[in-house]
Amino acid sequence: ARFVVLIDEDDREKSEKGAIAAFKEGERLNMVLSDYESASELVRFSESSQSGRKFTLSDDLFKVLNHGQELSHETDGCFDVTIGPLSRLWRIARFRKKMPPEEKLAAALDRVGYQSMRLSAKDRTGILTTPGMVLDLGGIAKGYAADRMMETLREKGLSRCLIDAGGDLVIGDPPRNSKGWRVEIGGRKHSSLPILHLSNLAVATSGDLEQFVTLNGKRYSHLIDPGTGLGLTAQCQVTVVAPTGLQADSLASACLVMGLEKSKKLLESKGGIKAYYLSKNDTGTTLSLLGRKERE
Repeated sequence: ARFVVLIDEDDREKSEKGAIAAFKEGERLNMVLSDYESASELVRFSESSQSGRKFTLSDDLFKVLNHGQELSHETDGCFDVTIGPLSRLWRIARFRKKMPPEEKLAAALDRVGYQSMRLSAKDRTGILTTPGMVLDLGGIAKGYAADRMMETLREKGLSRCLIDAGGDLVIGDPPRNSKGWRVEIGGRKHSSLPILHLSNLAVATSGDLEQFVTLNGKRYSHLIDPGTGLGLTAQCQVTVVAPTGLQADSLASACLVMGLEKSKKLLESKGGIKAYYLSKNDTGTTLSLLGRKERE
């Protein structure tokens, strides 16, 4: 994803120094969390599944994986960072415009399952118990990286900032003379989606009503249900507003797989989190507002 940093500050040199430090932090985290970089820490941890040996994790990777595991438990596996074998299979399927072969899907599903990753907070280690596992942080890493970049900017004395991580936003203090940064929710795909003025929050959108591939006459999203191994077929988009990028990014991914009713329940149990859930069917697009109603 392309990262963009906006800073409201008169001191140009201070801003440049801050921005450079923030992008450096982003690059550092890419070498921790990326499943594309063959030398990344994440890829090395995935490769340790061949031996099932204990792997010592950095603070960053442990934090992200641990948050992912907690959400996997809460959502009965609708969010699952061990989905890598399936995401690879579907990348090929989209490229070839052909359904993944049944036997390949079955083989990939055998290597997916958050229960096969054991984390220990005591010595910050992880064990992958099924050989050939592939971790994929596509639904969580951007949010965490943006959180860390925002912390870097704050450490440099810059708090009136916004970080756009390919459409996922982490937002700091409001710009001067305004009540917040102006955010068009969900890319304004629907006339009743609001324009919000936000500060010190994160916003993430998952799914979209455009990105899908039609295979055997059925539309499949680029997002995968870890339970079935198939791309999602309901046309939905969800935008989550949460305290941190880590939460917003991972919850947006989870809610899409869970569907509307289960997402409603989950977000009502949490507090401090709102979501705008768009569902499209033959008659049109419906917008549902999720999250606990805070008492005024």
